[in-house]
Amino acid sequence: MTVEVVEAWSDHARCVRLRVPVDGPVRQALASEQVQACFPDALSRTFGVFGNVCGPLRRLRDGDRIELYRPLLVDPKAARRERAVTSRRRP
Repeated sequence: MTVEVVEAWSDHARCVRLRVPVDGPVRQALASEQVQACFPDALSRTFGVFGNVCGPLRRLRDGDRIELYRPLLVDPKAARRERAVTSRRRP
């Protein structure tokens, strides 16, 4: 079966298509030579399938898209609080 491993940035995205055994775990796909060549840190990052964070033992289905997530630069709650404080100060 075929799955994709993707990493997206604001200006570009990288995608690796690979064949994996039926019901193989995400960990097996991320450890493959093809994925490690493009994303050497794939196993240490947060990842998910179609927008849902998952663990390394999640079983894959044909056509799944494994997404590699980047760490947040700013905590969303802290950013929201800061915007609220700033908007209150405006005349």
